[in-house]
Amino acid sequence: MSTDFSWVADAMKQSVPWVSTAGVEFTEVSATRVVCALTDVESQRNHVGGPHAAVMFGLAETASGAVGLAAFNHVMSRATPLVVSSEIRYKKLALGDLTVEAVLARPADEVVAELEAGKRPEFQVDCTISNGEGVTTAEMSVVWTLKPNKKA
Repeated sequence: MSTDFSWVADAMKQSVPWVSTAGVEFTEVSATRVVCALTDVESQRNHVGGPHAAVMFGLAETASGAVGLAAFNHVMSRATPLVVSSEIRYKKLALGDLTVEAVLARPADEVVAELEAGKRPEFQVDCTISNGEGVTTAEMSVVWTLKPNKKA
């Protein structure tokens, strides 16, 4: 399997229009970890001057999806990735630019083995959202599934 994941950012921007609209930047991408950044935009702030909760959630969900794409691209012709659930925990008021680190919490080969066994596997991606100073402002867990495509 290739270790060049430079294509993931473009694929995310093309397949998920919100990613380009919001201005999400992909700063690091591997098969198990993605780091994304989002510049502070006044029109996306909440009532206390920080990024709106929807912006924080969207950034983390985007990074988690990019991890799934990077980890499971080789089986995407057989399955569609879908979010099953997510939980976000706000830790501290976020102000300014945001960064999120998303990490695959389960070995990819286990997920693929379940898919190959005819199951609908689930995998979790753990996300840490930080402000421009590196302080954790929120944590989010996203559970994804690989829904097997119906055979024609």
